[in-house]
Amino acid sequence: MRADRLISILLLLQNHQKMTTKALAKELEVTERTVHRDMEALSAAGIPVLAERGKYGGWRLVDQYQTRLTGLKEDEMKTLFLSPSVQHLSDLGFMKDWKEARQKLLAVLPNPMKSKADDMLNRVHIDTDTWRQTKEEVTALNTLQQAIWEERKLQISYEKPNKEITERIVEPLGLVAKGRTWYLIARSTGDIKSFRASRIKSAKLLIDTFERPPGFLLAEYWEQSKQRFIKNLPTFEVNVEVSSSILPRLTFTGRFVQVVNTNDENKDGWIPVKLLFETEQEAREYILGFGNQVRIVQPVSLIDSVKKMAEAVLNLYKKD
Repeated sequence: MRADRLISILLLLQNHQKMTTKALAKELEVTERTVHRDMEALSAAGIPVLAERGKYGGWRLVDQYQTRLTGLKEDEMKTLFLSPSVQHLSDLGFMKDWKEARQKLLAVLPNPMKSKADDMLNRVHIDTDTWRQTKEEVTALNTLQQAIWEERKLQISYEKPNKEITERIVEPLGLVAKGRTWYLIARSTGDIKSFRASRIKSAKLLIDTFERPPGFLLAEYWEQSKQRFIKNLPTFEVNVEVSSSILPRLTFTGRFVQVVNTNDENKDGWIPVKLLFETEQEAREYILGFGNQVRIVQPVSLIDSVKKMAEAVLNLYKKD
């Protein structure tokens, strides 16, 4: 509804102080022309909105105008009282603060809504752990957070995948949690990079400060970085035939497998399936795990490789 959108624009401008037409259109999922029409409607209603032109221009409210539209809809309230990731709050040291903030928010809600809000934590629980995941130890997490909030440079000792330790000075921009794995997003030698936080062996807070890159958005950077990483992953394609009894288990076994498609049973009762792996070794180990319930069609080289591994296993357990 347009009325809801106009209220959203007011709240966005209050919280962000200034936003471009493009940013508002993206946030509200409308066209830039619609944003201009909404601004005309707000101005006609007496709301002091001002458009500033130029490179750093945008829309803002004049004289720190504040709306008193504070009513929460039930669906909006659900989003505020959904259980967050307890693991992430604990990692960051925010668990106690989150509980206190929730109590303060409950205190200002109208009485009819309090019981609903308090009950919402019992409706949805978010657990970011996997079943057997071991938490990575991040010794410098508090220092990383302090540097991010204070916009101060860090001197870090970073362990590369090959175990080499490098010393570097970085400008920390944010933290991202992927599952229970934390990443520091920082500018280093002019480029923005991702550093696995558990590989930061030490972090020293420096006196020097820095300015964040204009227009940098942490979530947007991470999404683009993630897509680039996925795109550059090696792929090893395998065509197999599987027994119908194991078909439901294919996606529950093997960490790196992707089931691309499955077809109807062939005349022999086997089901053709196309699988994607990152490496041949992962494919070989995955397929052997199913014993005689999976047979390889292509590539032929993998058939020979699996045979050799199976023979090696037999030889290992042969009796003298």
